[in-house]
Amino acid sequence: MTILITGGAGFIGTALTRALLEDTDEDIVVLDNLHPQVHGEHPILPALFDRPRVNFVRADVTDPLAWDALLAQTRPRIVVHLAAETGTGQSLLQASRHTHVNVNGTAVMLDALARADRIPQRIILTSSRAVYGEGRWRDLTTGEYFYPAPRGAAQLASGLWDAIAPSGGGVEFTAHEASQVEPRPSNVYAATKLAQEHILLSWCAALTVDLTVLRLQNVYGAGQAVGNPYTGVLTYFARELNSARPISVFEGGGIARDFVHVSDVVRAIEAALSAPVGAAGHRTFDIGAGASGTLAHFATVLAGHVGAAEPDITRDYRLGDVRAAYADIKAARDGLGYEPRITFEEGSRELLTWVAAELEEALSA
Repeated sequence: MTILITGGAGFIGTALTRALLEDTDEDIVVLDNLHPQVHGEHPILPALFDRPRVNFVRADVTDPLAWDALLAQTRPRIVVHLAAETGTGQSLLQASRHTHVNVNGTAVMLDALARADRIPQRIILTSSRAVYGEGRWRDLTTGEYFYPAPRGAAQLASGLWDAIAPSGGGVEFTAHEASQVEPRPSNVYAATKLAQEHILLSWCAALTVDLTVLRLQNVYGAGQAVGNPYTGVLTYFARELNSARPISVFEGGGIARDFVHVSDVVRAIEAALSAPVGAAGHRTFDIGAGASGTLAHFATVLAGHVGAAEPDITRDYRLGDVRAAYADIKAARDGLGYEPRITFEEGSRELLTWVAAELEEALSA
């Protein structure tokens, strides 16, 4: 039996492959194009990709000929679809690139599976909390829930960071929960991830394939690309600290996020892999730590680990960002047995050690 992982040489894919080698006896096929933005101009694969049970294929998810060659040799039982362009801000400037990889690449994969008669039992998609856009807020004056429009440059430049309530009064953000909160993407990347969900749902329902969608909150940990300018914000913070620069935190420091360690994400994927196969079942789960904190708080914790200066709280902003995001993980607990294990205290120390080692190695190379 075979598990196929697209984008499997990336941050999450590498951690997943390592875990599957320990936890299963299935063969693993990893498809990845080793994009220079993530892997550098001269990528070096971890030794685990040379293991006998791992077949690494360097190819682009959008290439139908590469898919035909791969599927002529393998019949995947489950496909874990990780391959995606992920830069939120970058997607606003390179919309065609993100759409081509995320949307067209998914369709090319499905066509290839059908063409080769390699219909899997299940597809697992790592989607994103970004599909919710600005999310659902509560108007504290009326008690009513509302969905704010995406925050434009004029609103952000005025320092109106939070959603604006219909009543003009105070507001409160509510957690992301797939059965309760509508997806309303506010950037191109988010729109492509929601399109992936819709395409896969239609295809899987028609061909009686189980589909599990995992909407991930902000994933961090050792292994995230240090040199990628569009990498996770915590890795960026760690890089700044390693260079003895104060962390700059946007929007007055009040951006709220839910940071989930990559090992907890891998456990969620493994739980989805091992769940009993149903009759074209479709399940969507929110995966995070299940709590939010401000970027000012997280930056302060990181700085405290190395005795650095307090973060520089600014009024800068980035178009396409949302003010607040965190997951209600009850459905994942009930449906997958998911429970995050890594505290931010533990995970952030590991991240700082990893980034320092990577930067030192880059300097000595």
